[in-house]
Amino acid sequence: MRVVIALVLALVASAGCAPSEAQPFTPVDLPADTGASVTASPPRSATQEAQGPRTETVRVAPGVRVVVEWPAAPDADATAMIEVLRDYFAGAFRAVTSEGRDTGYLDVVEHDAAGDATAWVRTFLDQRRSVRGTARLYALNVSATSGSGDDRGAQLDVCVDESRMRLLDASTGKPVARQPDWTRRPFLQAAAMGRGDDGSWRIRLFRHAKLPDERAKGCLR
Repeated sequence: MRVVIALVLALVASAGCAPSEAQPFTPVDLPADTGASVTASPPRSATQEAQGPRTETVRVAPGVRVVVEWPAAPDADATAMIEVLRDYFAGAFRAVTSEGRDTGYLDVVEHDAAGDATAWVRTFLDQRRSVRGTARLYALNVSATSGSGDDRGAQLDVCVDESRMRLLDASTGKPVARQPDWTRRPFLQAAAMGRGDDGSWRIRLFRHAKLPDERAKGCLR
């Protein structure tokens, strides 16, 4: 489903776009959720902070979750960008599971990313496909920045593991016979972001690299 293209450094201004082997595909049935919500982590003690980063779970729909492994100590801008990427992933899956009725994911994308995100969701809807399972976002890292003040751009890199997701036939709710590659192996995604006049970060451009691309090998664990 995902369009895989070469990963290129893309810095944007406010005006526009400028380990071990992966685990095999093992779908997991999740207990039904009562609705879409964000599970906030409880306050962390000094001991917990020393042990490592926190994990956040977003419940998108019954049986669909996005798990975010946060870096240990992101600054304010990195935190805002990670929240945007988290909201995009959760929102895009929510659009799929709601059969296109929920379009909240469009609030955090603009320029080329808005067109790509819309096309990604439309592919599911046109083919009568849905999803179930857990997507995991990890190794989040701001790899480049440009500009200053409100005229700022940045690239956020993230490893995405959807091996615990299944592609479903939306009509029957059953897994399709031939699962796509993205349900088997992790990939690297880069999101070029810009800060708008309102001070909010939004995704302006997506790039992907999948295995065996060298840039995606860092996502194996």
